[in-house]
Order: sequence, then C-alpha cells, then structure tokens
Amino acid sequence: MKNKLILAALISSFILPAFSAQAATSSTIIVSGDLIRGETFSAVYYMGADGFRYVFPNEKTYFTWYSDFSAVKRISDAQLGTIQIGGNVTYKPGVKMVKINTDPKTYAVDTDGTLLWVTSESVAQAMSGSSWSTNVEDIPDGFFANYTVNGGTLTSSTEVSSYRLRLASGLNQDINDDKGLTAPTVVTIAASSGSGFAPLSATVQAGHTVQFVNDSTGAKHTATGDNGVWGTGTMEPGANFVIRFNTPGTYTYYDSYVTSNTGVIVVE
Repeated sequence: MKNKLILAALISSFILPAFSAQAATSSTIIVSGDLIRGETFSAVYYMGADGFRYVFPNEKTYFTWYSDFSAVKRISDAQLGTIQIGGNVTYKPGVKMVKINTDPKTYAVDTDGTLLWVTSESVAQAMSGSSWSTNVEDIPDGFFANYTVNGGTLTSSTEVSSYRLRLASGLNQDINDDKGLTAPTVVTIAASSGSGFAPLSATVQAGHTVQFVNDSTGAKHTATGDNGVWGTGTMEPGANFVIRFNTPGTYTYYDSYVTSNTGVIVVE
C-alpha cells in the first residue's frame, strides 16, 4: 500500500439515511470486510484486513462500492472507539471518472486512489461512451489529498482497454484488494505463559501493520518504542493497538509496566 499522509482534518463521513441494522451489542463480532457504524453517529466505516477502519467520506464514494446499506453492522460506540481509523476510502476504480474544481483535467481512478489523466474527449468516450460527461463526479478539494496524481495518463482507446482488463483481473474486488491491505502481524503482551512479548522478534515488510494484544487477565501493559517516538499507550487487559511501520529499520521496544520485557520489530 502506498505511503500517504491523510490529515485527520480531512477525514470526514456522510450522514446515513434511516435503515434497519443489526442491533448493537456490547461486543459484536467484526471481521475484515465488514461495514460498521456506531450507535450515536451514522458514519459508516469499512473494516480493513490490517486492523484499521476506513471512512467513507461521502455517499458518492460509498455507492461506487455498494448498492445499499443492508450489510452495515451497528456496534456500540465503545466498541467502535477501540478500532483505530486508518484513512479514507477512495472511489472504486473503473466506476466513475473524477475531477476537482481547481483542476480542469478529468481523471480515471486506478487502484488505491491513483488518478490517471484522461487526455482527450475521444479517450473519455472510450471510457464511458458519448455521454461520458455524465459519468464525471467532482471530488471536494479537501478529499483530493486522499488521491495520488503521479503523472499516469490514458491517451488512447487501447490504453483504456488495458486499464479495464487490469481492473478485471481482480485488483479491485473489494477495498482490501484496492488498498493492498493484509492481516497484521500479531504480537501478544504478557502471554498466558508469562513470557512477556510473543514473539520476541517479528519481521515485517514496510507498510505492514503490527497488532499488539494485551492477553493478560488483569494487568495493564504497553509496547513503548525505545526511541520514544511510537507506542501503544496503556492497554487494558484484552485491548489491542495497531501500528503501521512504513520505514525500514529495527524498532526495539519495552513494556513500561514491566520494563524487563522487551521486543523488536524488524521492518524490511
């Protein structure tokens, strides 16, 4: 997954219309790929395979992925608060073309929010037919930061065909595929064996997530980076915290409640 800075101020959500949803419980089972919302607010999130929840910034984005709200699970606000936000969902590739008010260019959406400049009207027609302009939607300027413009272009109907064939190969079947999200590496804290961190050393690829889990029955713990830059904060028994390691290196850490317990994450 591309490393992108998504400012907290840009993370928003749309208001969901009234609908029937599964009643909230104290601990609803949530799995990768679920659509979830809390009790108080109607913001909808996608539960990523990496352990984070991802925000749908508006209805237009949501409806490129889903046709209705029937699959949304209602969970308690308390449970929702334990799932960290990973960023915003972007348009599903191949469904709509997009633009912003401050840029006259029209773009096709590729995987993980990468934008390809549709360089001419003939290419736009190859994308969406003679009424192609009706398939172009404006992205609010504030959400444009979620997308990447890297110089990619579509300059001919042949390139449009290649683009569609690539998408049809399964790269954007769901949001996990689109963003390249994979399950986190799990490190337990104060494992039932009493051995502290398990495993003591874990190796992950840059951009991968690590989920620290306090599986003790009655003690608070942390995973605190030796450099003081990162950490889980205090974790109550049963709690977990997910961290994405984007930069290669060796990350040593300790438990601030039991300082003799140490561990290391190697990022390649």
